[in-house]
Amino acid sequence: MTPQRVTLITLGVDDLDRARAFYAALGWTPAEAQDEVVFYQMNGLVLGLFGKSDLAADQGRPDSVLGTGAMTLAQNFPTEAEVDAAYDRAIAAGATPLKRPEKVFWGGYSGYFADPDGHVWELAMNPFWPLAPDGSLTLPEAP
Repeated sequence: MTPQRVTLITLGVDDLDRARAFYAALGWTPAEAQDEVVFYQMNGLVLGLFGKSDLAADQGRPDSVLGTGAMTLAQNFPTEAEVDAAYDRAIAAGATPLKRPEKVFWGGYSGYFADPDGHVWELAMNPFWPLAPDGSLTLPEAP
């Protein structure tokens, strides 16, 4: 098994019901849900939403105050129009706009929003990274 992999990303949230409603408004459907955690099956990995205090306790540091925003989650799309549609859907669902999608210096198109708990998402179209039909991404081999 390759050590270079991620199987689960867990986001700490202030209000699990609010977070579930936000991701539902984006069209996400939970694969599994319990009172304190929700899991979404994605392409080859799982995204979890977990109350921040419960997450800190699970990590063995119950008195810690967990923060957000020091990383970016990203979704790539095949077209600029799909980036715009996803961005508009997120804003309508209650996301905080950070940067409206625009053409960027590296030749692609991208924008950013923060979910209701401050987790930053990038939506992008990268003409150098073709997507598989299921939306998954495998980096092209270097020339």
